[in-house]
Amino acid sequence: MLPTGPGAVLELIRTGRATTRGELIAHLGWSRVTLGRRLDELLGAGLIVSGGQLDSSGGRPPERLAVNKDAGVLLALDIGGSHTRIALTDLVSNVIEEDEADVGNEDGPDDIFEWALQVGDFLLARVGRTRADVRGIGIGVPGPVDPRTGELGAGQPDRRWEDVRVSRYFDGFDAVFALDRDVNVHAVAESRIGWPTYGDLVVVKAGIGLSCAIVSSGRIVRGARGGAGQLSAPRTGGIDQPLRELQVTASGAVVRDRLARDGIAARTSAEIVALAQSGDRTTEEALVEMGASLGSALADVVGILNPEAVIIGGNLADAGDRFLSAIRAELLGTALPYARRGLVIEKSRLGDRAGVRGAALIAQDALFDADRVDRLVAAGADGAGGAGVGEL
Repeated sequence: MLPTGPGAVLELIRTGRATTRGELIAHLGWSRVTLGRRLDELLGAGLIVSGGQLDSSGGRPPERLAVNKDAGVLLALDIGGSHTRIALTDLVSNVIEEDEADVGNEDGPDDIFEWALQVGDFLLARVGRTRADVRGIGIGVPGPVDPRTGELGAGQPDRRWEDVRVSRYFDGFDAVFALDRDVNVHAVAESRIGWPTYGDLVVVKAGIGLSCAIVSSGRIVRGARGGAGQLSAPRTGGIDQPLRELQVTASGAVVRDRLARDGIAARTSAEIVALAQSGDRTTEEALVEMGASLGSALADVVGILNPEAVIIGGNLADAGDRFLSAIRAELLGTALPYARRGLVIEKSRLGDRAGVRGAALIAQDALFDADRVDRLVAAGADGAGGAGVGEL
């Protein structure tokens, strides 16, 4: 059934696929009267505004429509193994304020979310907002999120996170809530903002942990239990050797342990990066070994998925050219010829903001879900005063 509600109109406007009345009619196939009614509903609810007039070669210039981006804020949280970033964004995911700290998955959920709530309140106060202004919350966590429940399930890297209901930490907010694996959140941002011309991507987040996401035809592949993209280390001892997760043999944690054996202290991924950037030879060698192991594992992934690009993100992506070169050399040297032909292997264009940009995007998706918008607008039409942005 073709969409007929205001949610379909808002979806086209917020994604930029159609922002004028003429473009909307062309996409939806509606009459001007029907479109006008839906636009009036969205304007009356404060969900869209006029974005000004576009240039015209003749006649009346068309009016550009846009989401009312200032009608609230989104709270975005990107949790890593040893580092976490938090941001406030407007309703179209532009960062307004942000902060970060060397606290992460290894500190456990209670400590992480206590920090996040304190800093979130501070950032809100800094921009003259309160929790009542938060319309959506998006969070990336380093572990599988069950697509059926939208919460953490079994098989977490740290047992303290097993079956934790993350949304309960945010019961003090009247906002929509969206949770996904940290690397999936990164991949959302890379796909839509960093590398929007590529429909098929493999995105790697390299930090203290190591994770991989798959984008196929512009959509995140999550799998039946939210664990799609977990990499296994190549067998080196024959077919009888059990498979292990790659982060057991090639991750920031492995680099950290090697440095510790050599008497070099580096607790976080940021500290590993600082050592590499300072020219510490032991750190560089450990990162090159990690890069080669990662490249070897990715060669199999590339052979199966045949993506257009492999994007390396996470804190360790800033560890220097030798790390990325080691990944590229091993991947291209071992991947099947058809899979490596034309393959792009690059560092993230979004840097350390990829996670919070992606977290804001999944919150935005939940907030402006077309069916949800239809229900809210209909509820406003049936009641006194109408539903507005405050009810989103």
